[in-house]
Amino acid sequence: MELSKRALSIKPSTTLVITAKAGELREAGKDVVGFAAGEPDFDTPEHIRNAAVEAINCGFTRYTPASGTMELRKAVCKKLKEDNGLEYEPGQIVVSNGAKHSLTNTFMAILNDGDEVIIPAPYWLSYSAMVTIAGGVPIIVQTKKENNFMLTREELEKAYTDKTKAIMLTTPSNPTGMISSEADLKTIADFAVEKDLLVISDEIYEKLIYNKDKKHISIASLGKEIYDRTIVINGVSKSYAMTGWRIGYSASSPAIAKCIGSLQSHMTSNANSVAQKAALAALTGSQECVEQMRKEFEKRCDYIYEREEAIPLISALKPEGAFYLFIDVSKTFGKRYNGLEIKSAADFASLLLENKLTAVVPCADFGMPEYIRLSYAISMENIKKGMDRIEEFVKELE
Repeated sequence: MELSKRALSIKPSTTLVITAKAGELREAGKDVVGFAAGEPDFDTPEHIRNAAVEAINCGFTRYTPASGTMELRKAVCKKLKEDNGLEYEPGQIVVSNGAKHSLTNTFMAILNDGDEVIIPAPYWLSYSAMVTIAGGVPIIVQTKKENNFMLTREELEKAYTDKTKAIMLTTPSNPTGMISSEADLKTIADFAVEKDLLVISDEIYEKLIYNKDKKHISIASLGKEIYDRTIVINGVSKSYAMTGWRIGYSASSPAIAKCIGSLQSHMTSNANSVAQKAALAALTGSQECVEQMRKEFEKRCDYIYEREEAIPLISALKPEGAFYLFIDVSKTFGKRYNGLEIKSAADFASLLLENKLTAVVPCADFGMPEYIRLSYAISMENIKKGMDRIEEFVKELE
């Protein structure tokens, strides 16, 4: 019996593989520092947890409308208006089982077999897999460090064909931590309008910004023409430390939202009812918890970048948002550790984990095989310990 060729073509997430390997070492009693997983190390704030408990105790445990409860979709509309200057009606919002599900729904709703999606590298590795699952073709565009890894008009022109359907955008970026400026966004918006393309804008890290000279701008806010072509993706996972609750949402044109809602109604029905109540509390309650977490991430960002800059042979841009440090390790290629040559970031990561019990993510699957990604969504104690080990490892290379 032959299994689905499309399913067999999808590789497991590198991030989860590294996390699993680090977990095995921990189970064996090893003191592993893990920079791999992209989730806050904070507990979900108390008022959000309490809302979920209340929902259970009140019996709010049955199906909801497939696209989410009306009160949550209204709260999303209010958030988008107040935070992003975007006007949506509840019918344009679909609440899903995490932003990853919102993205998958979106690609399935907009793509026909063979349609191409421009994805600027470096990119979150799941984007290309999602496009493939939906029958599309990911077109990876290599951006440049000197441009802060932002798409240029020339790169867009080179990638465009008569099969291009959409452009993938993420700001703040996973894995680089860079934030798209208004000028960067206008370049993409103008191109999308000119070529009649859609834009999928992943804004899940919007609350986590550390550069005082930067602010989050949603590309959909740059005018009606780009608003009509944009599918905004967001959720509560990163900003409210709610990764396991699995609540994300999309905001789009009525036609696209209807299509996404129809797909979801057959695939998963609604997002978890109790988690929807928790998400409602997150969006409508005090935002002080978000700022407290942001300030702590900022301290960690400053520290980890300062430590990285003091280590020879590796380099990075200082993150402006999210909670990742994207490090170029190409100058270590050709060096040896215990006689073993480093030929790639994957070799660097493997030797580092085996010899210094420190897990980082090699970024070939992010479109950048010369880079590793470190998440600083871990305690300052572990960041210090991990950076000590990375420094030792690099200085011991021959």
